[in-house]
Formats: sequence, C-alpha cells, structure tokens
Amino acid sequence: MLLAYREDPSFFAVGQALGMHHQTVQRCVERALAYGPMAALDDRPRLGKEPTITVEAKAWVADLACRKAKELGYPHELWTTRLLARHAREHGPAEGHPCLSRLVQGTVCKILNEQEVKPHKVRYYLERRDPEFKQKMAEVLCVYREVKLIKETAAAAKQEPSDAVAIVSYDEKPGIQAIANTAPDLPPEPGKHATFTRDHEYKRHGTVSLLAGIDLLTGQVHALVKDRHRSREFIEFLKILDAAYPAHTAIKLILDNHSAHISKETKAWLADQPADASNSPSRQSTAPGSISSRASSPNSPAQCCATSASHPSRNSRIAS
Repeated sequence: MLLAYREDPSFFAVGQALGMHHQTVQRCVERALAYGPMAALDDRPRLGKEPTITVEAKAWVADLACRKAKELGYPHELWTTRLLARHAREHGPAEGHPCLSRLVQGTVCKILNEQEVKPHKVRYYLERRDPEFKQKMAEVLCVYREVKLIKETAAAAKQEPSDAVAIVSYDEKPGIQAIANTAPDLPPEPGKHATFTRDHEYKRHGTVSLLAGIDLLTGQVHALVKDRHRSREFIEFLKILDAAYPAHTAIKLILDNHSAHISKETKAWLADQPADASNSPSRQSTAPGSISSRASSPNSPAQCCATSASHPSRNSRIAS
C-alpha cells in the first residue's frame, strides 16, 4: 500500500487499485508519516474495553479452584468448569465480588488458564516413605544399565547376549476378568462376512491374577495364571523361572514391594534352597523392595555398579 502510494500519491487511486476503501489507505499513510513505515504495517493498539472482573475476583476464583468441590458440599470430588462457574455466580457476590454474578464457563476457563490451574485433572505422585529409596532406586537403574551394556556388547560382536545372566522384570496383574464364549466363533465367508464373528453373550468365570516376568535380554515372557497372588503363588512362579534357564545362568529378578515378595514364606523357601558345593559364597540377603544383582564374573558389564559378584548356584541363583 505504501509502495503504491509512493508511485501514485492518491488515496482514491491506490484504494481502487488494491480493492479497498480510500480511508484505509489514508490511515495507513498517516501512520507511516507519524510513527514510521514499519509501525504502519499493523493497526495501532487500542485501549479496549475495561475489564469487568477485578483482579481480586480472579484470585478468589483461582483459590476456589484449588479446593476440592466435595469440601463445599458437592457430590463431585473435583471441579468442572461449569460447576465452578455456577458456584462463583451464587457465592461470589456474597464474598465481595459482585462482578462474578454473571460469570460464565468460558471466562472461568480463561481465568484458570492464566493461573495455569486445571482442577478437573489428576496427576499422580509417589510419596517417599522409604528412607532407603534413593539407594534402591540406584540399584534398579544399575540393573537396567547392565541390560543396555550387555545388549550393546552383543550387538558389537554380532551375536546373541550370553546366557551367563538372565534379567527378568516381574509384576502381577490382579482382577483380570475370566470370560468365555457361549457360542463358537464364526469364520469369515467370502462375499458375506469379512471378519470372524463372535456372539455378544459371554459367561463369567470370576477373576484371575496374572504373574508375569519378561526377560529384558531375550524378550521371553514367563507367565503364571492363578486365582490369587499370595506367597505360595509367587514361590510357584520362582520355581517356573528357575526351571526355564540352564544351571549356570544367574537370574536377576526386579520386583516391587508387594508383601508376597518379602513374606516369611517366601524368605523361608529361598533360605531352604541348597547352594552348589562348587560355588560360593551363599545367597545375599536383601532389604524389602531392593534389588540384589549377582554378576556372573568380576569382569561382567555390571562391575561399575554397586552389586555383589558372587557365583549363584542352580537352586539359590535367584537374586531378588
């Protein structure tokens, strides 16, 4: 617009050539003369409408959002923006904020966004009740670091990871619904049914618990399905895990703090496993929830970690 006016200094001519009103061209040229050509590229800032909601009222809404709705007598545990707006309309004027008498949901969203508050969402955190948390965390991370080093070493040598050690990450999944079909599945039929067809009806068989561990080096999954997940079921899983690997393989098991993992029954079973006469020393005792890593040799990739370098036997090789 400014360049066109420079070639032909006529508001009407420039407006006609660019397809806009001549007053628009005139205002642009006047801005360029008053504030410079770069400032003329945008409209001048305007004062705008005076805010009707005061800063104090916005602070009251933000403080209200930081409280739970059930604390104020609502059946909701958390706020919704619609519920928060309604509460502010009903109680805001009585709290000295008459400007909130016509507060709407959209304005509540803007106020909360300005304060970066999202009262309708929940994020989880972990309270550190264990004084040895950092030490145990370092041991767990050390084991995963060992997995990475073993894989990198095997990849560099273009071969599979050695079977001298097996690192298994274990957990339970309780409350899985065991359901069965009441009618057989129907196979696909060309021109009629493109997919397998299954009856909507099903039969419940209660719930079961899945006890499973994945070998972090090979990807092999070890699983056990039981009605419950007590110490005896966990011991049964340990027996399955022990039978799945050769006698010379050291097994490292990553666990959480479930009571079945540190119960008297589990500890008694581990203590009853005899050590091989050709290997020593005996199994290392561990704190609840910690990871006791057993390296197969002092030259293993895990030698940089704070782990024990013992030679576990066939029966007492599981380090939890």
